[in-house]
Amino acid sequence: MARRPAAGRGRDTAVVEETAPPGGALASSVDQWDAPGGDGRGRSGGGVRGGRWGGSGGRWWVWVGRAVLWAVIIVILVNGVRAPFERFTAGERSGGTAAATKPPRGAGFPSSAAGAFALQFADVYLNFDQNNAAAREAQLRTFLPDGADPQFGWNGAGKMQVQSVQVAGVDARDANNATVTLLARSGDKWLRLAVPVYADKGGSLVVSGRPALLPPPSKARLPESGLQSRDSALEGELQPFLSTFFQEYATGNQEALSRFSDGATIAGLANSVTFVQVREVVAPKGSPGERTITATVVWRPAAGGDGELEQAYQLAMVKRGDKWLVRDIRGTTRPNAS
Repeated sequence: MARRPAAGRGRDTAVVEETAPPGGALASSVDQWDAPGGDGRGRSGGGVRGGRWGGSGGRWWVWVGRAVLWAVIIVILVNGVRAPFERFTAGERSGGTAAATKPPRGAGFPSSAAGAFALQFADVYLNFDQNNAAAREAQLRTFLPDGADPQFGWNGAGKMQVQSVQVAGVDARDANNATVTLLARSGDKWLRLAVPVYADKGGSLVVSGRPALLPPPSKARLPESGLQSRDSALEGELQPFLSTFFQEYATGNQEALSRFSDGATIAGLANSVTFVQVREVVAPKGSPGERTITATVVWRPAAGGDGELEQAYQLAMVKRGDKWLVRDIRGTTRPNAS
């Protein structure tokens, strides 16, 4: 068997048998994938021929390696983008949860007790008489901190008296401090008094600073009446019915009131008033079988002699057959109800 010299081929020198089919030699020479550890001496064992990978098995592993490499790169990129986003959204969620669970301002402050405490204090503070200064000083000690001015800002002269004092509100700043607002009447004047109150952990209370007089609440202006149109026919129909109903409502006669009721128990006023008249009925247009109307009633209080009072009631009425019945009765909230 003769051999052909391969001088000048360098590292890529291959041994080709003269008797090999031409196609085999061509396939070996065009394969561009080097075999690892090839020694260039034409060994063809283990699936390697001429120092190169033979066949398609090598290409398959290369493509697998590339796919794995790209998968790793994609995972790294995705995680790099997702991690900061998750940290950001987690911060938002935790911030929202913290805000939702944050207790309201003044939580834990004993508002009811502080209101009653400030009310008792104001009854002493707003009543003074220069002839009884010592008694006022002794009563104020219950409410004032140690070392405070015994008369708490009063100069010891003159006289003042209030007829009534009520709690208007408690503005708790935190668990220990609040301002209690009081409404007081002295003669024909209304006063608003802001009293700072401190509460310790044990629930003890003290007036923590000088009170402040503020203007009384201003008078609100009512909006225009929301009643668009009145059902004058129904108003005339209900007038005699309501006159009879309110006569029984004044006495509180349960047997009689049950005939006017749509099933609910109506207690009545137990003869604390005497019925005078139904002065006005206001019925808006609406459903033929159900209507909420307003009635202005004149009472003569049992303890009021000949005095009379006009009062407004809101009644939920339903029609059963040809008869109207009262489902509910209460005070009205509609402006300009009469």
